[in-house]
Amino acid sequence: MSLLTIDGVWKNFHGHSVLRGIDLEVRPHEVVSLIGASGSGKSTLLRCVNLLETVDDGAIHLDGQEITDPRVDVDDVRKRLGIVFQAFNLFPHMSVLDNVTLAPRQVHGVGKAQAEEQAHDLLTRFGLAGKARAYPDQLSGGQQQRVAIIRAMATQPRLMLLDEITSALDPVLVMEVLNVVRELKESGMTMILTTHEMSFCRDISDTVCFLDGGVLLEKGPPEKVFADPEHDRTRAFLRRVLDAGRL
Repeated sequence: MSLLTIDGVWKNFHGHSVLRGIDLEVRPHEVVSLIGASGSGKSTLLRCVNLLETVDDGAIHLDGQEITDPRVDVDDVRKRLGIVFQAFNLFPHMSVLDNVTLAPRQVHGVGKAQAEEQAHDLLTRFGLAGKARAYPDQLSGGQQQRVAIIRAMATQPRLMLLDEITSALDPVLVMEVLNVVRELKESGMTMILTTHEMSFCRDISDTVCFLDGGVLLEKGPPEKVFADPEHDRTRAFLRRVLDAGRL
């Protein structure tokens, strides 16, 4: 059974269709990567899944529940999702520990001691044990993004959404963040991610989806999409990425 099903989703902004009939299924423990040029609809699709945007047509189901039903409890749905953006979005006035424990305590009702224990376990797991009392401006960009991922993990989500999480980082720091995502894959986390890091995408993905002009033009295992794409537009995109040194 699919954990997430996206069925014929359309999204319009000011009369322009940004998503045009997207169909996609994500199985438990699967990593799905969305690739495509800027403006192809990748980030909008993630925002629709997290209910940050309402869909204009179609439906999205999570664990069999239609979450795009207007009657749905949005807060309840978001409790089951973790999302990390390219901007770290950490609260600057709060320590790393407080950033990580905020949602478990305030949204999920976890006690302070338990939330802090879980947070320390996650910080240790991802190499940030010594940063619990630090503030975001005392961390490198890579460390801040790792904290943002840990913060999303702290609620034990059913599905993680990662939106260009390395695009704001110096190239030297990209690998430390990508290693965190590899660790999440090895632990069985279900993920949908958007990325321009094609080598990483090829290595980590179970399914790669190429979006073009709001259409999911091509979908398949990475070895097929990267080595033998069916569509000319997919081939042209991958050639451009190769010329830019991202593959």
